[in-house]
Amino acid sequence: MNTLKRGSRGDDVKTLQAMLSLAEDGIFGEITEEAVKTYQKDWGLIADGIVGPKTWAKLVPCSRTINKIILHCTATPEGKDYTVAQIRQWHLARGFNDIGYHLVVYRDGTVHEGRALRIIGAHCKGQNANSIGVSYVGGCASDGKTPKDTRTPEQRKALRELVAKLQKQFPGATVHGHYEFANKACPSFKICDL
Repeated sequence: MNTLKRGSRGDDVKTLQAMLSLAEDGIFGEITEEAVKTYQKDWGLIADGIVGPKTWAKLVPCSRTINKIILHCTATPEGKDYTVAQIRQWHLARGFNDIGYHLVVYRDGTVHEGRALRIIGAHCKGQNANSIGVSYVGGCASDGKTPKDTRTPEQRKALRELVAKLQKQFPGATVHGHYEFANKACPSFKICDL
């Protein structure tokens, strides 16, 4: 797809407008620009109103059929921060080819991308092909072993909003805890307490 910005015209603009649920007039004007900025902000992109490769990558529908959103925890001690880069290293050390999760919610409530949504995850045996793996940092008491719901208020809010956004992007996708598919406490809370 071509890079689009205010003043662009044509079929690519119509495609963009359809993806954003706007009137499809093929003219990238003020309304389209504001919708793009809102979308970019919602997905953690630079909200410049320009639809380049990163924005297209988020907008273009995932070619996988997604029917589940599976929630996880990193099984790390409460009160400690960890990054996607650190989690990626743990997963690489276990023989994965990348981080297993698609999205990770930090303790401050910010959402960070792990694997691209279009790539099959490695987060829930037997469920990876048609699911998205979302993890929050935490899930264990300070001993690093005892399961505990350690979500901060920011993580609780971010998880609810992220799940709602993913269900809008993938209509019909159901929400599950990892514990439903494995003998684990993960994500250390019941999904009804999301």
